[in-house]
Amino acid sequence: MLKVQICILCLSGISILSTAQKTVLDDYIKNGLENNLALNQKLASYEKSIQALREAKGLFLPQISINARYTVARGGRIIPVGDMVGPLINNLNTLNDIILGSTFDYSELTSQEFQFFRPREHETKISLIQPIFNPQIYYNNRIKNYLARAEKADAETYKRHLVAEIKTAYYNYLKTLEVSQLIDNTRKLLEENIRVNKSLYKNDKVTIDHVFRSEAELSKLEQQKAETNMQQHLAESYFNFLLNREYDAEIIADTSQTLVAPLQSFEEARLNALDNRDELERIRNFKIAADNSYRINSSNRLPVLLGAVDYGFQGEKYSFTRNDDFVLASLVLRWDLFKGFQNNAKIQQSRIEQEIIDKQYQELEMLIQLEVTNAFYTLEAAEKEIVAVSKQLESSKKAFRIIEKKYAEGQASLIEYIDARTNMTNTQEKLIIARYDYMIKYAEYERVTGLYNLNKY
Repeated sequence: MLKVQICILCLSGISILSTAQKTVLDDYIKNGLENNLALNQKLASYEKSIQALREAKGLFLPQISINARYTVARGGRIIPVGDMVGPLINNLNTLNDIILGSTFDYSELTSQEFQFFRPREHETKISLIQPIFNPQIYYNNRIKNYLARAEKADAETYKRHLVAEIKTAYYNYLKTLEVSQLIDNTRKLLEENIRVNKSLYKNDKVTIDHVFRSEAELSKLEQQKAETNMQQHLAESYFNFLLNREYDAEIIADTSQTLVAPLQSFEEARLNALDNRDELERIRNFKIAADNSYRINSSNRLPVLLGAVDYGFQGEKYSFTRNDDFVLASLVLRWDLFKGFQNNAKIQQSRIEQEIIDKQYQELEMLIQLEVTNAFYTLEAAEKEIVAVSKQLESSKKAFRIIEKKYAEGQASLIEYIDARTNMTNTQEKLIIARYDYMIKYAEYERVTGLYNLNKY
């Protein structure tokens, strides 16, 4: 089990994160989660999926509509009444002649005719359609539900990625600040060395090359300062980009405190990642959606039953009285008995989709465990590097103090002095980098294992 020991804190100067820095960093993370453009796009996609789910739920409810139609017709078929009732009238007259001994004149009736389309007609009605049995509506609602959950998991995945990116960018910025401060402190040391060498040269204690060598070291330091300033501006710009701010917006920094947190065992980290990684939750939701897609295609073999009720008014003129209204109620059954083997093809596609998602889930599990392995042992190596570099710095400081004293007394050469100073400065820089690299790796470790608590935002 990997542990962060107290000696690391003592040797490297790293302290537990104070309330002040935690508040600053948490505020930046909160700001990033609220304003990051890429995350806002993810959240918009999730909101869109929620509206699609509401649309699917609406299919369970009745559909009510008002339909009004006014028709003006000319021409069309003519329906002769005589052709329709002539045989009936002949039979009636035969019966009348037998029973009554007389017949009646129906010539006016038999000469009548009417148009199939009425010259004017209106129909105004309210229609209600209610699904009674439709498995497709049920499974479609479940599919939309799990797709919405998958979109949410996708947004949560990006949130964790964004938190790690914000932390990484922040620590990179702090790293450049500390390196810049180290260079400024080293410049004072070099300027003092130049002053001493010039004084010794005037007093014929050393030759002019000592002065030139000291000035050359200062020039090299100025070049390093310029490179550090460039890295600082890049880190500042990227950090503000993540927060959707102006590139040169001020960043509140506290370089005196960084976080070193205790770690889990490897097995705990692995299990925690498998439990909490949102990518797995996303695939699980896709799998359930695919299962319901298989069921919806299988349900195409079943009938669909719905009820319909119409209430309205009909007539040649707009009149809304009891003599003009009507009510029509229906039960409608639709059962597709054959659709050219389309259903079987869709069912097979759904089965293949299920197999694909199962393979994706297995691959993702293996990938996550690989990420945990890399993050865990990389962090372990970073922790050991801090210990090693801290010991190196302690030794290089002691060596420089000894050489500095000897050089002042004329018992050590300039080359020995420069080498001791360079070694101490380089080790100090290595420790700064090691400390912040540890923090960056821990941010990645948090993301990979799902340790970071997003609920507080």
